[in-house]
Amino acid sequence: MAKIIVLDPLAEDGLKMMEEAGVQYDVRTGLKGEELRQALTEYDGAICRSGVKITAESLEGNTTLKAIARAGVGVDNIDLEAAKRLGIVVMNTPGGNTISTAELTFAHMLAVSRNIPAANRTLAEGKWERKALGKTSHQLAGKTLGVVGTGRVGARVAMYAQAFEMSVIAFDPFLTDERAKEMGWKKVESVAEMLPEIDYLTVHVPLTDETRGLIGDKEIAAMKPGAYLINCARGGIYDLDAVQRGVESGKLGGVAMDVYPEEPCVDLPLFKMDRVCCTPHLGASAVEAQVSVALEAVEIMIDYLNNGVARNQCNK
Repeated sequence: MAKIIVLDPLAEDGLKMMEEAGVQYDVRTGLKGEELRQALTEYDGAICRSGVKITAESLEGNTTLKAIARAGVGVDNIDLEAAKRLGIVVMNTPGGNTISTAELTFAHMLAVSRNIPAANRTLAEGKWERKALGKTSHQLAGKTLGVVGTGRVGARVAMYAQAFEMSVIAFDPFLTDERAKEMGWKKVESVAEMLPEIDYLTVHVPLTDETRGLIGDKEIAAMKPGAYLINCARGGIYDLDAVQRGVESGKLGGVAMDVYPEEPCVDLPLFKMDRVCCTPHLGASAVEAQVSVALEAVEIMIDYLNNGVARNQCNK
């Protein structure tokens, strides 16, 4: 009988699904170093989220592990090439947290546009700052949103924006003219092309060599004065030093972030600045999303171990 190790906290529904399927599993969270390497040699499959780091060292000499399932979309915490060399299939669950991440992105846009974090803080301090906060508060209707990456999350955020009477400019190397026309988006051929036209920018792409530092001083300088930056995708896509300079100079109207280059992250200068709304990587941290990705991760893992069917494989 196949054995599965669960390396990060997983929704109870996922654990129950394994029990009902008669799968033998162990929950062993917080593993790292030699302890993680040894544990991975004892199981046929591993299910994780973003907490554990499965490096090449973690997989070294492993001849037992057949598959890793990531309950979520990002797989930057897994060494895909090392897994591929060892014949270990890595799969993810890209659809499970689409709605929760898209909703959080839009919540961030609204919050930073209407100064909600500052408004709440000043009330807690016993101040009534209605007039002052109103001077830098903006509505979304009539504004233009730039969307980089029009996959599941990016497309849904664009749809929300259109419902709020925003115009959408989209960049994605895989976006076709037909799809853009169908969705009512203006398609551009590069990120640089959209920057002078947009009031808000949101990114929905993985962190790669091409996307790391995608938005820095040069790109911020090309944007409209008072533009807003949103990132609920992956830390590192925005150059945080450049972003901080943009807020301090007033070039940027506001910044909203849910992800950071190193996590946990609790000591960032941006956290204490006005016109900034930050959260601790809550994109997929909705009850419904956690259940969805857990069930999907368990399902694809069992299907692979029992039938050899690899769905959503990330390291072909």
